Amino acid sequence: MEVDVEMLGTNEAGRTSASSAAGALPDTTWRTRDIVVAAVIGVAFGVVFWAWGLAWSAFDPLNAIFPVLRDSLYAVWLIPAVLAPLIIRKPGAALFAEMVAAGVSALLGSQWGVDTLLSGFVQGAAAELVFAFTLYRTWTPPVLAIAAVASAAAAWAHDWVLYYSDVDLGLQIARGVLMAISALVFVAAGSILIERSLRRAGVLEGFPA
Repeated sequence: MEVDVEMLGTNEAGRTSASSAAGALPDTTWRTRDIVVAAVIGVAFGVVFWAWGLAWSAFDPLNAIFPVLRDSLYAVWLIPAVLAPLIIRKPGAALFAEMVAAGVSALLGSQWGVDTLLSGFVQGAAAELVFAFTLYRTWTPPVLAIAAVASAAAAWAHDWVLYYSDVDLGLQIARGVLMAISALVFVAAGSILIERSLRRAGVLEGFPA
């Protein structure tokens, strides 16, 4: 049986090329538009953070129903840590957007002062670690959910040490569970809905689908 050596070589080269492309890391170089969009998300949510902080005490009555029920609304502060990387899909997007949002909130007069920056750092870094674990390749709802919960877990640990060290362990655990649920709803699902809405509006031309 005759074998077309040239054709075989071409096929092998094609398979090697396709294999290399499949195994290649995603583009990690930030473009100007990536920086602008991440900054816009950060600034917009920085204003939201500040306003949410002002409204936070208004939710105190929820704690009369259950001592830590107010924390079911906590995850509003975590949205940039998932929304920005979902859109930009580059290393550092979660941390960058969350830090910009925290900085804007602090500048506007957040009641938590400089600690707002520390909160933003731990929340953004926790989500960043999840996306880094996937090598910034996977953006499925389960990965977004894990990143959202990781961000909530970091916030929970931070608050436990700085604000709730004398709170009963049972309530600490209940608070963590409520924050995780909040993250799934507001951060994971919310980011997906916002991203899809922006894409339908044509705002995300040039960004990965």
